[in-house]
Amino acid sequence: MKTLYADNVNYWKTSSSSPDKWMLKTMRLITSIGGVIQGQGFGSDVARGKAAYMLTFELEGQHFKLVWPVLPTRHKDDELAARRQAATFIYHDVKARVMSAKVLGTRAAFFGYLQLKDGRTLTQVTLDEVLQGVPLFEAKV
Repeated sequence: MKTLYADNVNYWKTSSSSPDKWMLKTMRLITSIGGVIQGQGFGSDVARGKAAYMLTFELEGQHFKLVWPVLPTRHKDDELAARRQAATFIYHDVKARVMSAKVLGTRAAFFGYLQLKDGRTLTQVTLDEVLQGVPLFEAKV
């Protein structure tokens, strides 16, 4: 798979706000619809050159986990811009889901971030696991 660089994606160097400010705005969106923030953080694996933001929250008794990667940059000087971009993406993604939740309900709007008992989200589960867990689904694969 071809490497996707931060400077080839939306929100590249479009803001001067800090990543922390974008994350605070995101958390306010979640609390505005009754959500409770459980955790938030940024982590990086220096050896592999990967980084991500994580946000966990509870809505209507359900637990959700959002993990968003910081895309690699072509120039080392642009790492802060890539972090800012990732935090901006998170904000706009959650904002759209909050609007959807008003019509579809929170579970449907945030379904991909629904956290399972083993810590994974629904988007991290394989199709085989879903089909084994729900025998009514006999999808042709």
